[in-house]
Amino acid sequence: MLLVLVLSMCRLSSAASGRNEKVCALEVCSVTDAVEKISLTCRRHLKMLCQAALSPLVRSPGWCFVLPPHAIAAISRFLSSKLAASSLSLRDLPHNTQSLRNESIRRWSNIPFITVPLSRAHGKSFAHRSELKHAKRIVVKLGSAVVTRGDECGLALGRLASIVEQVSVLQNQGREMMIVTSGAVAFGKQRLRHEILLSQSVRQALHSGQSQLKDMAIPVLEARACAAAGQSGLMALYEAMFTQYSICAAQILVTNLDFHDEQKRRNLNGTLHELLRMNIVPIINTNDAVVPPPEPNSDLQGVISVKDNDSLAARLAVEMKADLLIVLSDVAGLFNSPPGSDDAKLIDIFYPGDQQSVTFGTKSRVGVGGMEAKVKAALWALQGGTSVVIANGTHPKISGHVITDIVDGKKVGTFFSEVKPAGPTVEQQGEMSRAGGRTLAALQPEQRAEIIYRLADLLTDQREEILLANKKDLEEAENKGRLALPLLKRLSLSTSKLNSLAIGLRQIAASSQDSVGRVIRRTRIAKDLELEQVTVPIGVLLVIFESRPDCLPQVSALAIASGNGLLLKGGKEAAYSNQILHHLTQEALSIHGVKDAVQLVNTREEVEDLCRLDKLIDLIIPRGSSQLVRNIQKAAKGIPVMGHSEGICHVYVDVDASVEKVTRIIRDSKCEYPAACNALETLLIHRDLLRTPLFDQIIDMLRVEQVSHVYLCFLLVLICLLV
Repeated sequence: MLLVLVLSMCRLSSAASGRNEKVCALEVCSVTDAVEKISLTCRRHLKMLCQAALSPLVRSPGWCFVLPPHAIAAISRFLSSKLAASSLSLRDLPHNTQSLRNESIRRWSNIPFITVPLSRAHGKSFAHRSELKHAKRIVVKLGSAVVTRGDECGLALGRLASIVEQVSVLQNQGREMMIVTSGAVAFGKQRLRHEILLSQSVRQALHSGQSQLKDMAIPVLEARACAAAGQSGLMALYEAMFTQYSICAAQILVTNLDFHDEQKRRNLNGTLHELLRMNIVPIINTNDAVVPPPEPNSDLQGVISVKDNDSLAARLAVEMKADLLIVLSDVAGLFNSPPGSDDAKLIDIFYPGDQQSVTFGTKSRVGVGGMEAKVKAALWALQGGTSVVIANGTHPKISGHVITDIVDGKKVGTFFSEVKPAGPTVEQQGEMSRAGGRTLAALQPEQRAEIIYRLADLLTDQREEILLANKKDLEEAENKGRLALPLLKRLSLSTSKLNSLAIGLRQIAASSQDSVGRVIRRTRIAKDLELEQVTVPIGVLLVIFESRPDCLPQVSALAIASGNGLLLKGGKEAAYSNQILHHLTQEALSIHGVKDAVQLVNTREEVEDLCRLDKLIDLIIPRGSSQLVRNIQKAAKGIPVMGHSEGICHVYVDVDASVEKVTRIIRDSKCEYPAACNALETLLIHRDLLRTPLFDQIIDMLRVEQVSHVYLCFLLVLICLLV
């Protein structure tokens, strides 16, 4: 691997010593063998830099490192030799060709560095939230309610600082960030109110009295004057905040006429592209000091009119071919009714044509547009190929990471998409599962057992279809090479495995007669008053499993027997197998009209998002590796998780063990299905069995079955016991 470091030197004045030091800004792409090829002194400094650059704490924007001149010279010599292969030199880096700049070079202030390219063909918006992590050019629109304080006079500095930090993090990841901001009027109103109070004469203040001074009336301030007074202060604040992360910001004031005049539009486009190329964050706002009347027919001509910052952000995102537009407001997103109403539900994904199902409420306490204007702007941007998310930028629990969460693909706010899924959303599946589970729990035990028997029969009757679907999964997994051999074996289904599965389901059906409604304990509290503990269904279960399609009918049978609704989230490597098995499960459920009780989540729903559905899910059961269990326990918010610990897969052979059973149990526990997570790992044998016929019989059986690793482990454990 090649260590790619691009160093640019700039002079840093040292007030303490009166000397100048060299400051090196760097981006580490790989660190391996390069440290071996430079001097010991330089190696020590380079190791410090690499460790710091890879540290999550120090890698935050705004850090720089001061090196002595001899270390800089050594690193520069090393880099020159590495860059010679690409016909470049350190001296050429700031002045290389235009194509290289566009493809690989971005700038941090005036310092160039190499980043991993994030690019995609523009023209079509992202279809799913999970694709938002690939967005390179992002426009963040800050509504008036987000930027201003509750008294509408002054800025919410803490919130604004958090937003600037998130934008800086994304900018330093190699993305191109643009901000469309409000707040100039509020900031100007604060300044003008202050000036008016200061302009009152001392005589007037003294004669008014202290109590009357507090109630002194402030004249109504004209919005355009407030905007003129607040623009410079707002921009100065942005510059000060971005400077903390070593990022430069530039202000651009626009009006609607700037988009209608072709020459002005080209100039604006060229200015923005140049700023982005230089790694500068453009801060765009409407020039409210000279707001012209909007073009009345522009919307009718298919071009959105810039009436407010919502329409400005949409127009700008489409003009600049942005991948993502994030609109931050004072509401959590788009609701199916006004957010204050009792039946209001947040719309996770909004599709064009769904406007009829939405009732818009009143506008926010500040600002011009309102939610209706935001939806109109979002749909226009979506039509232009830019994905849109409307989210809450004021909530104290999420405002500190709302932008980064959206880019990471987390379920935040309302995501606008042109691709409508064929099936129901996961929320709808949860509601269907809950309703179906309640109907299932009301059935007689014999009826639930009949469903399970029917499922067992279908597994054997539809054997060919199941194996054909499983073959597709195996072929895709082998072609992509993404699964290890043990996982491939777990993914594989066979006739014998399906027969064993059917036998297990029939056993569950036979023992399910008293699963629901069984009285466990009865206590007489008083005369004619008894307290009973009765088994009842839990509710809706979410079971997450990895690369084991046979898990689906097993879990489904247990849920049916206990009268629970079930949401299943299987691994994508078993998509075809899970689909056919779920279809057979619903076919079995249909004999008593409870088809919806078991749902398979096929959408691109992230596991973390599923773990947040605390109003729909009552228990999460992860089935897989210990790492999966830990991740689910960490992600679950308000939902209990039934996790398992590391399994102890030991078999102990006592001195009095039955000779007939020993070899059969050992062979079955390891050799029948070695890829199973509970397969034998360690064999413990009593020391008195050493050098006995039974001992030799076990060793011979393991050799025949080619269980070499267990054999070695067995010997080691045996030696430890003997000692």
